[in-house]
Amino acid sequence: MTTVHAGDIGAQIHPYTNLSMHQEAGPMVITRGEGVYVYDDKGNRYLEALAGLFCASLGFSNQRLADAADRQMRQLPFYHAFGGKATEPSVRLAEKLLAMAPVPMSKVFFANSGSEANDTAMKIAWYYNNALGRPDKKKIISRHRAYHGVTIATASLTGLPNNHRDFDLPIDRVLHTDCPLHYRYAEPGESEDAFATRCAQSLENLIQAEGPGTIAAFIAEPLMASGGVIVPPPTYYEKIQAVLRKHDILLIVDEVICGFGRTGNMFGTETFGLQPAIMTMAKQLSSGYLPISAVMVNEEIYRALVEQSRKIGTFGHGFTYSGHPVCAAVALETLQIYEDERIVDHVRRIMPQFQRRLADLGEHPLVGNARGMGLIGAAELVADKRSKAPFPATAGVAAYAGQRAALHGVLTRALGDNVNVCPPLIIEPAQIDYMFDGIHVALDDTLEWANRTGLRAQ
Repeated sequence: MTTVHAGDIGAQIHPYTNLSMHQEAGPMVITRGEGVYVYDDKGNRYLEALAGLFCASLGFSNQRLADAADRQMRQLPFYHAFGGKATEPSVRLAEKLLAMAPVPMSKVFFANSGSEANDTAMKIAWYYNNALGRPDKKKIISRHRAYHGVTIATASLTGLPNNHRDFDLPIDRVLHTDCPLHYRYAEPGESEDAFATRCAQSLENLIQAEGPGTIAAFIAEPLMASGGVIVPPPTYYEKIQAVLRKHDILLIVDEVICGFGRTGNMFGTETFGLQPAIMTMAKQLSSGYLPISAVMVNEEIYRALVEQSRKIGTFGHGFTYSGHPVCAAVALETLQIYEDERIVDHVRRIMPQFQRRLADLGEHPLVGNARGMGLIGAAELVADKRSKAPFPATAGVAAYAGQRAALHGVLTRALGDNVNVCPPLIIEPAQIDYMFDGIHVALDDTLEWANRTGLRAQ
Protein backbone atom coordinates (compact mmCIF):
# COMPACT_ATOMS: atom_id res chain seq x y z
CA MET A 1 0.00 0.00 0.00
CA THR A 2 1.41 3.39 -1.00
CA THR A 3 1.45 6.41 1.27
CA VAL A 4 -1.28 7.95 -0.91
CA HIS A 5 -3.51 4.88 -0.46
CA ALA A 6 -2.88 4.80 3.27
CA GLY A 7 -3.39 8.54 3.56
CA ASP A 8 -6.68 8.34 1.72
CA ILE A 9 -8.03 5.60 3.99
CA GLY A 10 -6.84 7.52 7.03
CA ALA A 11 -7.99 11.00 6.06
CA GLN A 12 -10.84 11.20 3.52
CA ILE A 13 -14.57 10.56 3.51
CA HIS A 14 -15.61 9.61 -0.03
CA PRO A 15 -18.98 10.54 -1.52
CA TYR A 16 -21.22 7.75 -2.80
CA THR A 17 -18.91 5.07 -1.42
CA ASN A 18 -19.42 2.12 0.88
CA LEU A 19 -17.22 3.53 3.64
CA SER A 20 -16.86 0.17 5.38
CA MET A 21 -15.63 -1.60 2.25
CA HIS A 22 -13.35 1.34 1.42
CA GLN A 23 -11.45 0.79 4.65
CA GLU A 24 -10.34 -2.56 3.24
CA ALA A 25 -10.17 -1.94 -0.52
CA GLY A 26 -8.74 1.57 -0.53
CA PRO A 27 -8.93 4.06 -3.41
CA MET A 28 -8.28 3.94 -7.12
CA VAL A 29 -5.80 6.79 -7.45
CA ILE A 30 -6.06 8.66 -10.77
CA THR A 31 -2.90 10.57 -11.60
CA ARG A 32 -3.35 12.13 -15.05
CA GLY A 33 -5.61 12.46 -18.06
CA GLU A 34 -5.17 12.54 -21.81
CA GLY A 35 -8.12 13.12 -24.12
CA VAL A 36 -10.89 10.66 -23.23
CA TYR A 37 -8.49 8.56 -21.13
CA VAL A 38 -7.29 8.70 -17.53
CA TYR A 39 -4.38 6.83 -15.90
CA ASP A 40 -4.02 5.39 -12.43
CA ASP A 41 -0.94 5.32 -10.21
CA LYS A 42 -0.03 1.87 -11.56
CA GLY A 43 0.13 3.15 -15.12
CA ASN A 44 -3.14 1.54 -16.25
CA ARG A 45 -5.09 3.46 -18.90
CA TYR A 46 -8.89 3.70 -18.83
CA LEU A 47 -11.37 5.14 -21.28
CA GLU A 48 -13.53 7.34 -19.06
CA ALA A 49 -16.98 6.23 -20.20
CA LEU A 50 -18.85 8.53 -17.81
CA ALA A 51 -16.84 11.70 -18.55
CA GLY A 52 -15.84 11.64 -14.88
CA LEU A 53 -19.29 12.36 -13.45
CA PHE A 54 -21.20 13.32 -16.62
CA CYS A 55 -19.06 16.46 -16.88
CA ALA A 56 -15.67 16.28 -18.66
CA SER A 57 -17.13 17.02 -22.08
CA LEU A 58 -13.79 18.11 -23.57
CA GLY A 59 -11.80 15.29 -22.03
CA PHE A 60 -9.02 15.51 -19.50
CA SER A 61 -6.22 17.48 -21.16
CA ASN A 62 -7.62 20.51 -22.98
CA GLN A 63 -4.83 23.06 -23.19
CA ARG A 64 -7.07 26.01 -23.99
CA LEU A 65 -8.92 25.57 -20.71
CA ALA A 66 -5.68 25.27 -18.75
CA ASP A 67 -4.40 28.43 -20.41
CA ALA A 68 -7.64 30.32 -19.70
CA ALA A 69 -7.36 29.41 -16.01
CA ASP A 70 -3.70 30.43 -15.93
CA ARG A 71 -4.33 33.83 -17.55
CA GLN A 72 -7.16 34.71 -15.21
CA MET A 73 -5.36 33.37 -12.14
CA ARG A 74 -2.47 35.72 -12.85
CA GLN A 75 -4.68 38.73 -13.56
CA LEU A 76 -7.35 38.42 -10.85
CA PRO A 77 -7.46 35.10 -8.97
CA PHE A 78 -10.56 35.95 -6.94
CA TYR A 79 -13.19 38.54 -6.44
CA HIS A 80 -16.79 38.35 -5.28
CA ALA A 81 -20.15 39.52 -6.63
CA PHE A 82 -21.66 40.83 -3.38
CA GLY A 83 -22.84 44.43 -3.12
CA GLY A 84 -23.03 44.95 -6.89
CA LYS A 85 -19.40 44.15 -7.61
CA ALA A 86 -18.47 42.36 -10.85
CA THR A 87 -15.59 40.90 -12.79
CA GLU A 88 -15.38 40.85 -16.57
CA PRO A 89 -15.36 37.04 -16.94
CA SER A 90 -18.62 36.65 -15.02
CA VAL A 91 -20.29 39.45 -16.98
CA ARG A 92 -19.20 38.01 -20.33
CA LEU A 93 -20.27 34.51 -19.29
CA ALA A 94 -23.73 35.73 -18.25
CA GLU A 95 -24.14 37.54 -21.56
CA LYS A 96 -23.03 34.45 -23.46
CA LEU A 97 -25.44 32.15 -21.64
CA LEU A 98 -28.39 34.48 -22.23
CA ALA A 99 -27.51 34.61 -25.93
CA MET A 100 -27.43 30.79 -26.03
CA ALA A 101 -30.63 30.26 -24.05
CA PRO A 102 -33.15 28.07 -25.90
CA VAL A 103 -36.08 30.12 -24.56
CA PRO A 104 -36.14 33.82 -23.57
CA MET A 105 -34.28 34.38 -20.33
CA SER A 106 -33.54 37.62 -18.53
CA LYS A 107 -30.72 37.19 -16.01
CA VAL A 108 -28.13 34.72 -14.71
CA PHE A 109 -27.14 33.89 -11.14
CA PHE A 110 -23.90 31.96 -10.60
CA ALA A 111 -23.23 29.26 -8.02
CA ASN A 112 -20.69 26.45 -7.68
CA SER A 113 -22.47 23.13 -8.27
CA GLY A 114 -25.64 21.65 -9.65
CA SER A 115 -26.89 21.14 -6.11
CA GLU A 116 -26.42 24.83 -5.31
CA ALA A 117 -28.08 25.86 -8.57
CA ASN A 118 -31.16 23.75 -7.89
CA ASP A 119 -31.24 24.86 -4.27
CA THR A 120 -31.20 28.45 -5.53
CA ALA A 121 -34.01 27.68 -8.00
CA MET A 122 -36.16 26.43 -5.11
CA LYS A 123 -35.48 29.54 -3.06
CA ILE A 124 -36.27 31.78 -6.03
CA ALA A 125 -39.59 29.99 -6.56
CA TRP A 126 -40.50 30.67 -2.92
CA TYR A 127 -39.26 34.28 -3.07
CA TYR A 128 -41.21 34.84 -6.30
CA ASN A 129 -44.48 33.63 -4.84
CA ASN A 130 -44.02 35.76 -1.74
CA ALA A 131 -43.47 38.73 -4.05
CA LEU A 132 -46.79 37.96 -5.74
CA GLY A 133 -48.60 37.71 -2.40
CA ARG A 134 -49.03 33.93 -2.60
CA PRO A 135 -47.45 32.73 0.66
CA ASP A 136 -49.07 29.28 0.43
CA LYS A 137 -47.83 28.49 -3.10
CA LYS A 138 -44.56 26.87 -2.05
CA LYS A 139 -44.52 23.12 -2.69
CA ILE A 140 -42.10 21.75 -5.30
CA ILE A 141 -42.96 18.60 -7.24
CA SER A 142 -40.13 16.34 -8.35
CA ARG A 143 -40.29 12.73 -9.60
CA HIS A 144 -39.42 9.33 -8.27
CA ARG A 145 -35.87 8.36 -9.41
CA ALA A 146 -35.03 12.01 -10.12
CA TYR A 147 -31.62 13.37 -9.19
CA HIS A 148 -31.28 17.08 -8.41
CA GLY A 149 -28.49 17.25 -5.85
CA VAL A 150 -27.46 16.50 -2.28
CA THR A 151 -28.05 19.62 -0.19
CA ILE A 152 -30.84 19.23 2.35
CA ALA A 153 -33.30 20.81 -0.08
CA THR A 154 -32.07 19.26 -3.33
CA ALA A 155 -31.55 15.81 -1.82
CA SER A 156 -35.21 16.08 -0.91
CA LEU A 157 -36.01 16.76 -4.58
CA THR A 158 -33.89 13.75 -5.50
CA GLY A 159 -36.18 10.73 -5.66
CA LEU A 160 -33.68 7.98 -4.83
CA PRO A 161 -34.10 6.13 -1.50
CA ASN A 162 -30.41 6.07 -0.51
CA ASN A 163 -30.29 9.87 -0.70
CA HIS A 164 -33.07 10.04 1.90
CA ARG A 165 -32.43 7.05 4.13
CA ASP A 166 -31.18 8.04 7.61
CA PHE A 167 -30.63 11.65 6.50
CA ASP A 168 -34.17 12.47 7.73
CA LEU A 169 -35.24 13.48 4.23
CA PRO A 170 -37.22 14.62 2.35
CA ILE A 171 -38.13 17.90 4.01
CA ASP A 172 -41.68 19.21 3.84
CA ARG A 173 -42.89 21.20 0.82
CA VAL A 174 -41.28 18.60 -1.50
CA LEU A 175 -43.50 16.09 -3.31
CA HIS A 176 -42.80 13.32 -5.83
CA THR A 177 -44.83 12.12 -8.78
CA ASP A 178 -44.45 9.25 -11.25
CA CYS A 179 -41.19 8.31 -12.94
CA PRO A 180 -41.72 8.30 -16.75
CA LEU A 181 -39.87 5.03 -17.48
CA HIS A 182 -42.17 3.05 -19.76
CA TYR A 183 -40.07 -0.12 -19.60
CA ARG A 184 -40.38 -0.44 -15.83
CA TYR A 185 -43.65 1.28 -14.90
CA ALA A 186 -46.08 0.86 -17.80
CA GLU A 187 -49.02 -1.45 -17.28
CA PRO A 188 -49.18 -4.61 -19.45
CA GLY A 189 -49.99 -3.65 -23.04
CA GLU A 190 -49.95 0.09 -22.26
CA SER A 191 -48.62 2.19 -25.15
CA GLU A 192 -46.08 4.95 -24.59
CA ASP A 193 -48.73 7.58 -25.32
CA ALA A 194 -51.20 6.02 -22.89
CA PHE A 195 -48.45 5.78 -20.27
CA ALA A 196 -47.63 9.48 -20.78
CA THR A 197 -51.32 10.33 -20.36
CA ARG A 198 -51.42 8.35 -17.11
CA CYS A 199 -48.31 10.13 -15.80
CA ALA A 200 -49.88 13.51 -16.57
CA GLN A 201 -53.15 12.48 -14.90
CA SER A 202 -51.22 11.31 -11.85
CA LEU A 203 -49.58 14.74 -11.67
CA GLU A 204 -53.00 16.38 -11.99
CA ASN A 205 -54.35 14.17 -9.20
CA LEU A 206 -51.44 15.07 -6.92
CA ILE A 207 -51.94 18.80 -7.56
CA GLN A 208 -55.66 18.55 -6.85
CA ALA A 209 -55.06 16.55 -3.68
CA GLU A 210 -52.54 19.07 -2.35
CA GLY A 211 -54.41 22.12 -3.67
CA PRO A 212 -53.24 23.99 -6.81
CA GLY A 213 -52.75 27.12 -4.73
CA THR A 214 -50.01 25.34 -2.74
CA ILE A 215 -47.82 24.20 -5.67
CA ALA A 216 -45.03 26.56 -6.74
CA ALA A 217 -43.00 24.55 -9.25
CA PHE A 218 -42.30 21.28 -11.01
CA ILE A 219 -38.63 20.39 -11.52
CA ALA A 220 -37.39 18.01 -14.18
CA GLU A 221 -34.24 16.92 -15.94
CA PRO A 222 -35.13 16.68 -19.64
CA LEU A 223 -33.67 13.17 -19.56
CA MET A 224 -33.30 11.64 -16.09
CA ALA A 225 -29.61 10.74 -16.06
CA SER A 226 -28.56 9.46 -12.65
CA GLY A 227 -31.88 7.70 -12.14
CA GLY A 228 -31.01 5.36 -15.00
CA VAL A 229 -30.96 7.46 -18.21
CA ILE A 230 -34.74 7.60 -18.38
CA VAL A 231 -35.99 8.96 -21.70
CA PRO A 232 -39.66 9.98 -21.33
CA PRO A 233 -42.19 8.94 -23.99
CA PRO A 234 -42.52 11.37 -26.94
CA THR A 235 -45.76 13.01 -25.73
CA TYR A 236 -44.89 13.09 -22.04
CA TYR A 237 -43.70 16.68 -21.70
CA GLU A 238 -46.47 18.05 -23.90
CA LYS A 239 -49.01 16.56 -21.50
CA ILE A 240 -47.10 17.50 -18.35
CA GLN A 241 -46.63 21.13 -19.43
CA ALA A 242 -50.35 21.45 -20.15
CA VAL A 243 -51.07 20.50 -16.52
CA LEU A 244 -48.51 23.02 -15.23
CA ARG A 245 -49.93 25.85 -17.35
CA LYS A 246 -53.45 25.05 -16.17
CA HIS A 247 -52.44 25.60 -12.54
CA ASP A 248 -49.88 28.42 -12.97
CA ILE A 249 -46.99 26.24 -11.80
CA LEU A 250 -43.42 27.15 -12.72
CA LEU A 251 -41.34 24.70 -14.72
CA ILE A 252 -37.74 24.44 -13.51
CA VAL A 253 -35.57 22.57 -16.02
CA ASP A 254 -32.44 20.97 -14.57
CA GLU A 255 -29.89 21.02 -17.41
CA VAL A 256 -26.99 20.05 -15.15
CA ILE A 257 -26.26 16.90 -17.18
CA CYS A 258 -28.29 17.40 -20.38
CA GLY A 259 -26.97 20.90 -21.10
CA PHE A 260 -24.26 21.76 -23.64
CA GLY A 261 -24.67 19.11 -26.31
CA ARG A 262 -25.27 15.86 -24.47
CA THR A 263 -28.63 15.03 -26.10
CA GLY A 264 -27.70 16.16 -29.62
CA ASN A 265 -28.82 19.77 -29.09
CA MET A 266 -27.13 22.47 -27.06
CA PHE A 267 -29.81 22.02 -24.37
CA GLY A 268 -32.17 19.21 -23.47
CA THR A 269 -34.85 21.92 -23.35
CA GLU A 270 -34.63 22.03 -27.17
CA THR A 271 -34.60 18.26 -27.55
CA PHE A 272 -37.83 17.84 -25.58
CA GLY A 273 -39.68 21.06 -26.46
CA LEU A 274 -39.69 22.51 -22.94
CA GLN A 275 -40.70 26.02 -21.87
CA PRO A 276 -38.99 26.63 -18.52
CA ALA A 277 -39.31 29.72 -16.37
CA ILE A 278 -36.04 28.77 -14.63
CA MET A 279 -33.09 26.77 -15.97
CA THR A 280 -30.16 25.38 -14.01
CA MET A 281 -26.84 24.18 -15.43
CA ALA A 282 -23.38 23.05 -14.29
CA LYS A 283 -20.98 20.18 -15.17
CA GLN A 284 -20.34 20.65 -18.92
CA LEU A 285 -20.55 24.43 -18.43
CA SER A 286 -16.83 24.28 -17.64
CA SER A 287 -16.18 20.74 -18.91
CA GLY A 288 -15.84 19.94 -15.20
CA TYR A 289 -12.46 21.69 -15.07
CA LEU A 290 -13.53 24.12 -12.33
CA PRO A 291 -16.67 24.22 -10.17
CA ILE A 292 -19.30 26.58 -11.52
CA SER A 293 -23.06 26.48 -12.05
CA ALA A 294 -25.71 28.89 -13.24
CA VAL A 295 -29.39 29.65 -12.78
CA MET A 296 -31.24 31.50 -15.53
CA VAL A 297 -34.60 33.15 -14.85
CA ASN A 298 -37.12 34.77 -17.15
CA GLU A 299 -38.07 38.44 -17.04
CA GLU A 300 -41.25 37.94 -15.00
CA ILE A 301 -39.35 36.22 -12.23
CA TYR A 302 -36.50 38.74 -12.36
CA ARG A 303 -38.92 41.67 -11.98
CA ALA A 304 -40.38 40.01 -8.87
CA LEU A 305 -36.87 39.61 -7.43
CA VAL A 306 -36.22 43.31 -8.05
CA GLU A 307 -39.42 44.37 -6.32
CA GLN A 308 -38.80 42.15 -3.31
CA SER A 309 -35.23 43.35 -2.92
CA ARG A 310 -36.54 46.93 -3.08
CA LYS A 311 -38.97 46.15 -0.27
CA ILE A 312 -36.49 44.19 1.88
CA GLY A 313 -33.38 46.19 1.04
CA THR A 314 -31.38 43.35 -0.48
CA PHE A 315 -31.58 40.07 -2.36
CA GLY A 316 -30.34 38.03 0.59
CA HIS A 317 -28.84 35.08 -1.24
CA GLY A 318 -25.43 34.24 -2.69
CA PHE A 319 -22.16 32.38 -2.29
CA THR A 320 -18.61 33.56 -1.67
CA TYR A 321 -17.60 32.04 -4.99
CA SER A 322 -20.62 33.13 -7.09
CA GLY A 323 -19.20 34.14 -10.46
CA HIS A 324 -15.63 33.32 -9.39
CA PRO A 325 -13.49 34.97 -12.10
CA VAL A 326 -11.24 31.97 -12.78
CA CYS A 327 -14.16 29.55 -12.97
CA ALA A 328 -16.08 31.98 -15.18
CA ALA A 329 -13.10 32.44 -17.50
CA VAL A 330 -12.77 28.68 -17.94
CA ALA A 331 -16.51 28.31 -18.54
CA LEU A 332 -16.44 31.10 -21.12
CA GLU A 333 -13.55 29.40 -22.92
CA THR A 334 -15.44 26.09 -22.78
CA LEU A 335 -18.43 27.64 -24.54
CA GLN A 336 -16.12 29.16 -27.14
CA ILE A 337 -14.55 25.76 -27.80
CA TYR A 338 -18.02 24.27 -28.29
CA GLU A 339 -18.52 26.85 -31.04
CA ASP A 340 -15.05 26.71 -32.58
CA GLU A 341 -14.97 22.91 -32.75
CA ARG A 342 -18.67 22.54 -33.62
CA ILE A 343 -19.14 20.10 -30.78
CA VAL A 344 -22.89 19.69 -31.25
CA ASP A 345 -22.34 18.81 -34.91
CA HIS A 346 -19.73 16.25 -33.83
CA VAL A 347 -22.20 14.73 -31.35
CA ARG A 348 -24.83 14.47 -34.06
CA ARG A 349 -22.39 12.72 -36.39
CA ILE A 350 -21.33 10.05 -33.93
CA MET A 351 -24.45 9.53 -31.83
CA PRO A 352 -26.04 7.06 -34.32
CA GLN A 353 -23.03 4.76 -33.83
CA PHE A 354 -23.18 5.26 -30.05
CA GLN A 355 -26.89 4.47 -29.92
CA ARG A 356 -26.47 1.47 -32.24
CA ARG A 357 -23.80 -0.03 -30.01
CA LEU A 358 -25.93 0.74 -26.95
CA ALA A 359 -28.91 -1.04 -28.53
CA ASP A 360 -26.66 -4.04 -29.18
CA LEU A 361 -26.13 -4.31 -25.42
CA GLY A 362 -29.88 -4.82 -25.14
CA GLU A 363 -29.44 -8.25 -26.75
CA HIS A 364 -27.17 -9.44 -23.95
CA PRO A 365 -28.77 -12.04 -21.62
CA LEU A 366 -28.25 -9.78 -18.60
CA VAL A 367 -29.72 -6.62 -20.13
CA GLY A 368 -33.45 -6.07 -19.86
CA ASN A 369 -33.46 -2.62 -21.42
CA ALA A 370 -30.80 -0.51 -23.16
CA ARG A 371 -31.88 3.10 -23.55
CA GLY A 372 -30.45 6.50 -24.24
CA MET A 373 -30.22 9.56 -26.46
CA GLY A 374 -27.38 11.52 -27.98
CA LEU A 375 -24.19 10.50 -26.16
CA ILE A 376 -25.74 9.15 -22.98
CA GLY A 377 -27.18 5.72 -22.27
CA ALA A 378 -27.75 2.97 -19.74
CA ALA A 379 -28.09 -0.80 -19.72
CA GLU A 380 -30.54 -2.02 -17.07
CA LEU A 381 -29.47 -5.41 -15.76
CA VAL A 382 -32.14 -7.98 -14.87
CA ALA A 383 -32.20 -11.49 -13.47
CA ASP A 384 -34.83 -12.52 -16.03
CA LYS A 385 -35.45 -10.76 -19.33
CA ARG A 386 -38.97 -12.13 -19.81
CA SER A 387 -40.38 -11.09 -16.42
CA LYS A 388 -38.03 -8.07 -16.00
CA ALA A 389 -37.27 -9.37 -12.50
CA PRO A 390 -34.39 -7.39 -11.00
CA PHE A 391 -31.45 -8.83 -9.10
CA PRO A 392 -31.51 -8.43 -5.31
CA ALA A 393 -30.32 -4.94 -4.44
CA THR A 394 -27.73 -6.39 -2.05
CA ALA A 395 -26.14 -8.48 -4.83
CA GLY A 396 -24.43 -5.49 -6.43
CA VAL A 397 -24.60 -6.98 -9.91
CA ALA A 398 -24.23 -3.67 -11.78
CA ALA A 399 -21.36 -2.71 -9.48
CA TYR A 400 -19.65 -6.01 -10.29
CA ALA A 401 -20.09 -5.29 -14.00
CA GLY A 402 -18.47 -1.90 -13.46
CA GLN A 403 -15.50 -3.51 -11.72
CA ARG A 404 -15.06 -5.94 -14.61
CA ALA A 405 -15.27 -3.11 -17.13
CA ALA A 406 -12.42 -1.36 -15.32
CA LEU A 407 -10.32 -4.51 -15.69
CA HIS A 408 -11.00 -4.27 -19.43
CA GLY A 409 -9.90 -0.63 -19.58
CA VAL A 410 -13.27 1.16 -19.31
CA LEU A 411 -14.49 3.24 -16.37
CA THR A 412 -18.24 3.54 -16.06
CA ARG A 413 -20.58 3.82 -13.08
CA ALA A 414 -23.18 1.52 -11.63
CA LEU A 415 -26.29 3.31 -10.44
CA GLY A 416 -28.79 0.87 -8.99
CA ASP A 417 -29.33 -1.87 -11.57
CA ASN A 418 -27.92 0.27 -14.38
CA VAL A 419 -24.55 0.51 -16.05
CA ASN A 420 -24.41 4.11 -17.26
CA VAL A 421 -22.44 5.38 -20.25
CA CYS A 422 -21.81 9.09 -20.87
CA PRO A 423 -18.39 9.67 -22.46
CA PRO A 424 -16.66 12.97 -23.22
CA LEU A 425 -18.30 14.67 -26.19
CA ILE A 426 -14.98 14.61 -28.06
CA ILE A 427 -14.98 10.80 -28.27
CA GLU A 428 -14.20 9.39 -31.73
CA PRO A 429 -15.80 6.39 -33.51
CA ALA A 430 -12.97 3.94 -32.80
CA GLN A 431 -13.10 4.90 -29.11
CA ILE A 432 -16.86 4.31 -29.03
CA ASP A 433 -16.24 0.77 -30.27
CA TYR A 434 -13.45 0.24 -27.73
CA MET A 435 -15.75 1.45 -24.94
CA PHE A 436 -18.69 -0.78 -25.84
CA ASP A 437 -16.43 -3.77 -26.55
CA GLY A 438 -15.04 -3.46 -23.02
CA ILE A 439 -18.51 -3.16 -21.49
CA HIS A 440 -19.77 -6.16 -23.47
CA VAL A 441 -16.90 -8.36 -22.24
CA ALA A 442 -17.58 -7.10 -18.71
CA LEU A 443 -21.21 -8.17 -19.06
CA ASP A 444 -20.06 -11.60 -20.23
CA ASP A 445 -17.89 -11.86 -17.11
CA THR A 446 -20.82 -10.77 -14.96
CA LEU A 447 -23.14 -13.30 -16.57
CA GLU A 448 -20.69 -16.10 -15.80
CA TRP A 449 -20.40 -14.89 -12.19
CA ALA A 450 -24.17 -14.54 -11.75
CA ASN A 451 -24.72 -18.05 -13.08
CA ARG A 452 -21.94 -19.50 -10.96
CA THR A 453 -23.17 -17.89 -7.75
CA GLY A 454 -26.84 -18.76 -8.33
CA LEU A 455 -27.97 -15.14 -8.69
CA ARG A 456 -29.54 -15.95 -12.02
CA ALA A 457 -31.70 -18.97 -12.84
CA GLN A 458 -30.37 -20.79 -15.92
